[in-house]
Amino acid sequence: MGKSQKKRQMRRHNPMRVPDSHLPHGLASASASSSKSDAILPILQKMENVDAAERKWACVAVSNLIQNDPATRRLLQGKNVVGALITRLSDSEEEVVVEAAGALRNLCIDGGYDICGEMYNKGILSPLKSFVPKLSTTLSQFLENPKNAAENVQKLVYELADNVITIFWCLSETSSKALTTINQIGLVPFLMSFLAAREKLPLSTVTSAAQCLYVLSDDNPPAINEIRADAAYTACLISIVQPEGADVSVNGKGKEASVERQVSLRVLCCGILKNISPIPPPSIAATIELDRDVTLPTLHPVLTSISLQETSATVEDLLRQQDAIPEIDKLSIKNAPKSDHKSPVELELERIELRLRTLQLSLEILTGICATLPDPEPVQENTETPQEDEDNGMDDEDEEEMLMDENTDTNDADAPSSSFLPALVSPLLPLVQPTPLSFPPPAGGLSPHPPTTSVLSAIHICALECLNNIFFSLATPKKGQDPSASLRSEVESATQVWNAIWRALEVVGTNFNQPGQERRREMWNLAVGVLWGIGIVWKGVLVPIENQIRLLIEFCDASVDQAVKVKCIGTLECLAQHPQSTDANRVISNYLLTHLPSSSRPTPPLVEPCLQALSAIIDIYSDETLPYDINFRQGGYVNTLASSMEAVRKVVRAIDRKRERELRRRGEEVRDNLVAFVEYRRGLRL
Repeated sequence: MGKSQKKRQMRRHNPMRVPDSHLPHGLASASASSSKSDAILPILQKMENVDAAERKWACVAVSNLIQNDPATRRLLQGKNVVGALITRLSDSEEEVVVEAAGALRNLCIDGGYDICGEMYNKGILSPLKSFVPKLSTTLSQFLENPKNAAENVQKLVYELADNVITIFWCLSETSSKALTTINQIGLVPFLMSFLAAREKLPLSTVTSAAQCLYVLSDDNPPAINEIRADAAYTACLISIVQPEGADVSVNGKGKEASVERQVSLRVLCCGILKNISPIPPPSIAATIELDRDVTLPTLHPVLTSISLQETSATVEDLLRQQDAIPEIDKLSIKNAPKSDHKSPVELELERIELRLRTLQLSLEILTGICATLPDPEPVQENTETPQEDEDNGMDDEDEEEMLMDENTDTNDADAPSSSFLPALVSPLLPLVQPTPLSFPPPAGGLSPHPPTTSVLSAIHICALECLNNIFFSLATPKKGQDPSASLRSEVESATQVWNAIWRALEVVGTNFNQPGQERRREMWNLAVGVLWGIGIVWKGVLVPIENQIRLLIEFCDASVDQAVKVKCIGTLECLAQHPQSTDANRVISNYLLTHLPSSSRPTPPLVEPCLQALSAIIDIYSDETLPYDINFRQGGYVNTLASSMEAVRKVVRAIDRKRERELRRRGEEVRDNLVAFVEYRRGLRL
């Protein structure tokens, strides 16, 4: 088991706000799937029209056409709409530039990796980079003399800034190449200026700047160092999270949406502070216990502020209202649609999505806080030619000493106290329970409201990652302390938590092999890790249930991911150690033995599941006085284990000592334990 961490190549739980994996690939398929294919050609033609109003119309039309419509988005992408819109970023008319940036922004948000990668390859960063100094100068003028600029001019500039910042954010989040280039632009001062002037700027634009900073500061040393280096930056972030007196001012209409954005802004600043920690003096943030005094007090209320079940029902009701209202503003060539024209239902759906995204963000930050163990240092590439010799010129004693030296240099100063971990479990459990809108229909097709489905499934996954890290931390004693010791007597709590995860999995179901159902599989992948953590904390307490054992075995066999198989085996191991469940113990043990290597096995076993299964058998039967030990004796397990020892040695020898050093060390440990265990059991003569 391991803690969940954000990976740079897959930082967003769902990089596509409107997923399209349910659609067949190919331009012809996209054309057949889209109900708006006839509108594509006129739009692309008008993108090159000499009339600026027509060009503006075409840019706005793209945003309207792709709204919650992945088939049309894919069709437009196949017709090079990205290249056409990038060209419009250099248009002579400012309104065309703003609308082109808005259409690209929406494509980024809805389309994810592929579209962001295409934008980078087609040179979008060149015009975006040129906007930064121009926007900085114009915004400075607005702030110094706000009365000198007309309101419509200010609105245009703020909208362009919001669009440009959001595109930077999406590109940074989905493309490592784009991130490298964006680092060279030096966006931090530009973005921090929005946060510093937050009381005089639209809250939506300030929030976009904070979102971009949050992404840029995520495991990205250039941005982290730049924010850390300026004490004014960190003081500004602290002042947003812990405002003195009045909160962030509300600019514009929509008080409820503004309140949601204020919460989102504070959560984002918590995330930035977490990303750049530890913060050095002389910053005021260096004197504060960030996790305890700032981050957790900000995030905890967000976790309990919303019921996903009620929210799902509200969205379904809004969709019914939307269907009942006749569409007045149909897309037409004569009447250009307005990019900011949204019905009350659409505005309410956006407000709900913003609130859900803030909850998702809170869970992502909390996942990092709950990962209390230090990260492993990356193994340096060794350019030497690998040798066939098992020793590689280094004996086991030397290598052990080197590993001990590396592992003792860990820093626990930033690890939060584990005392808060059990208190977080209760608010997290409702967040893993799927709603009717959490996944696309099992029979195929699009969700009734893809953005809501996207964020709901992301919330479930984030909540599971938090729970995984909590139980991983509880199950891993540090410095002689065992934070789970006080929990082991709470049998009722163990059962409640265990059953809550299984209730969620029952709703998720096992129909996750169809296109569009990837989130269901991801839920299972994460949930078995949580089950393993629960099993370790309450080992011997949880009563195994036949149907759950069967599902775990089936999921283990069906999975192609070795890490997932290890989680399943680890969970089964914990269930097998319930003293009175002799039958369940026998079923689990017989299954674990199937992962062992033997001379009669036609194909070699997968290494990690094999080692985990061996370790599990040894652990389960390490105490011969337990009632279920009768299975070990009657099943002749000691002979089975003895006959596999030579095959196990071969499996371990085949693990590359240089490339998979930790796995090799574990393999050798399991091999030695197996030899000692067989000797011990035979010595008992039972």
